[in-house]
Amino acid sequence: MEIDGIEVRIEGEGAETVVMIHGWPDTLHLWDGTVEALRAHWRCVRLTLPGFDPAAPARACSLDEVVATLRAVVTGCCPGTRVTLLAHDWGCIFGYEFAMRHPQLVSRIVGVDIGDTGSKSHRAELGTRAKLMVLSYQLWLALAWRVGGALGDRMARALAGLMRCPVPPPRIVAATGYPYAMRWFGLKGGFRKALAFTPQVPMLYLYGLRKPFMFHSQAWLEAVAQRPGSRAVGLRTGHWVMLDKPQEFHAEVTRWLRETAPAAVPLNDR
Repeated sequence: MEIDGIEVRIEGEGAETVVMIHGWPDTLHLWDGTVEALRAHWRCVRLTLPGFDPAAPARACSLDEVVATLRAVVTGCCPGTRVTLLAHDWGCIFGYEFAMRHPQLVSRIVGVDIGDTGSKSHRAELGTRAKLMVLSYQLWLALAWRVGGALGDRMARALAGLMRCPVPPPRIVAATGYPYAMRWFGLKGGFRKALAFTPQVPMLYLYGLRKPFMFHSQAWLEAVAQRPGSRAVGLRTGHWVMLDKPQEFHAEVTRWLRETAPAAVPLNDR
């Protein structure tokens, strides 16, 4: 189906719905293998975030606009029910904000490789080298967005190559870097209205151990582990956990989904 001009794919069977949200520079195809792993028992809903389709006209969206799109997808595809969010990278940032603003629509969260990134605790744990690496790659992608055109695309693809990004280079365009421009240039109001994310529902946090730095603090891991029904698990992967170790990733997700199946609770969407 199409919602807000965005293709939304609905696949699989089951009473519970898992809404999948990708990050940079991916599209809904990031979740191809995950849908195959889950569709026998869960209804899978996925979309390409606005502004991330390389075949569509470039556009940047505000935080409010992206959250509104997610709400339209959830209420349009799953009326009267809560959903489980499965998010990665920028999908976590937008998905966590959606969960904070619309808690009545979310029953569980699976966050992949992005925890309390940017928090006071996280910044305190990053060394100088890691901080410079974060600054370098994020500013580069923000600048690629600003430059745009063929040169901007080449800038984005060059960095993606250094990061061993699994997306084919022709599908990587500078326009998908607008969240970095939001963060560093204040594009579309930036993230000044973002709420601090504190999980209000059971959460599974999966992250890669083979990275030069983490996108979470130790305090974040401990806080997640202490919540009822929640778990934090590190796998020997890079940033794209679901692609580096698909069998391990899907085993963790399916096990946790079965263990924490939510009770049916009437939805009060306000």
